[in-house]
Amino acid sequence: MEKEKNEKLKLAIYWGAACGGCCVSVLDVHERLLEIVASTDLVFWPLAMDIKYKDVEEMPDGFIDVCLFNGAIRNSENELMAVLLRQKSKILVAYGSCAHMGGIPGLANFHDRDTIFERVYMDTESTINPEKITPRPRFEIPEGILELPAFYNDVLTLGSVVCVDYYIPGCPPESERLMEVFRAIVSGDELPSKESVIGALDKSQCDECKRKQSDNKSVKKFYRPWEIEDDGETCFLEQGVICMGPATRGGCGVRCIEGNAPCRGCYGPPSDVTDPGAKMMSAIATMIDSNDPEEINKILDSIEDIAGTFYRFSLPASILRRKVMEEANVD
Repeated sequence: MEKEKNEKLKLAIYWGAACGGCCVSVLDVHERLLEIVASTDLVFWPLAMDIKYKDVEEMPDGFIDVCLFNGAIRNSENELMAVLLRQKSKILVAYGSCAHMGGIPGLANFHDRDTIFERVYMDTESTINPEKITPRPRFEIPEGILELPAFYNDVLTLGSVVCVDYYIPGCPPESERLMEVFRAIVSGDELPSKESVIGALDKSQCDECKRKQSDNKSVKKFYRPWEIEDDGETCFLEQGVICMGPATRGGCGVRCIEGNAPCRGCYGPPSDVTDPGAKMMSAIATMIDSNDPEEINKILDSIEDIAGTFYRFSLPASILRRKVMEEANVD
C-alpha cells in the first residue's frame, strides 16, 4: 500500500472490550512515534482526539488505510464500530490478544450474562441494590429515552464479527513488532496473505527460550509460581510450574520468561496448533509421573483452575468457545 510521495497513510485506532494496554503499546514506541507521525495522519482515535462516530460514518468507504482495532466484542457498540470500521478501512488489523482471540475479557464465557449481572449488580460485597436494578439497553423517562449498548451473552473475537485482514497478537503486542509491521505497510513491502498473523513468529516460545531443558519432564506435582523458589535457569515445566510456552507462538522476545515468569499464552498458538488449551493438556499429560488413576487425579488437582490457565487468552477462539449453560435472557 505504498502511497504517493508526500501523501500520508490515514490511520485509525479503536478500543473495544479491552483494558487499554494495547493503546498504550502504540505510545510505547517512544521517539519512533515521530516516525509514525511523519508517515501518517491520525484520523480516528477516541482515546487521543475529539472525534465522533458520526464523523467516521461520513468518511467514504475505504477512506482509512489502516485501522488497529484492539479489544474483543462484548456489546452492541463494539460490534457496530467493528462493522463500521471494516467498511471504512482498506486494512483492518485485529491488534492484541482481545481482538485476536477474545483475551482476558473472553474468560467471561465461563459464565453467562445473567450470572455476571447477578454478581456485579446484586452480590458484590459493596453493592446495595434492593430493587435489583440492572442496566437496560433502552429506558424511557419523562425527559426522553436513555440508551446503553446491549451487553451480549458471549464475548466474541473481532474475526467472528467481521473479516479481518491481519492479526497482531500479544497482551499487548510488542512495540518492536508493531514498528516492523508499520514500516512494511508504509514502504509498500509485500505483506503475507490475508487473515495471517503478522508481527510474530510461527515457532513456539520454547524455541526461543534460553532456559535449560532436559529429556526428563516427569512431574509429581504442579506449583503456582509463588509456591516454589525458581532457580532462574531450568525450564518452568520441569520445575512443575505451568508455562504455556509449548502452545504459544514466539515473537515477544520471551519477555515474561526473561523476567522469571512463565509464559501465559498471550501470543496465541502457532499455525500448526488448532487449540492452545488442548495442546497444553496434551503436553501436561505426557509429564505426569504416574500410572495410578488416583495419583494422576491428585497431580491434576494441583493445577489451579485448569480451564482458566490453559484458556486465559483464547477461550472465545477455541474449540470450546464457552461453557455450555442454559440460554440466558437477553431481553
